[in-house]
Amino acid sequence: MKFFKTRIFFIIVLFGALYLCPANAYAAGDFMRETGKINVVVGVILLLFFGIVAYLIRLERKLTKLEHQINDDHEWKN
Repeated sequence: MKFFKTRIFFIIVLFGALYLCPANAYAAGDFMRETGKINVVVGVILLLFFGIVAYLIRLERKLTKLEHQINDDHEWKN
C-alpha cells in the first residue's frame, strides 16, 4: 500500500511540474526562447527528474525486498 501512495505522490509531482513548466519557460526571458536553448534546459531538467524518480523507485523496491526477507527470517526463528 505504501508503494501506491508513493507512486500517486510522484504522479502528482510530475503533473505539477508539467503544468508549471511552460510558465517557467516564459519567465526565462526572450533570450533563451530566441536561441532555442530553453528546450535543452527543459529537457535536461526532465531527464534529471525522471532519473531521480527511477532511482527512488528502484531503492524502494530493494528496501521492500529486504524488509520481507527480514520478516521471513524472524518468522523462521520463532
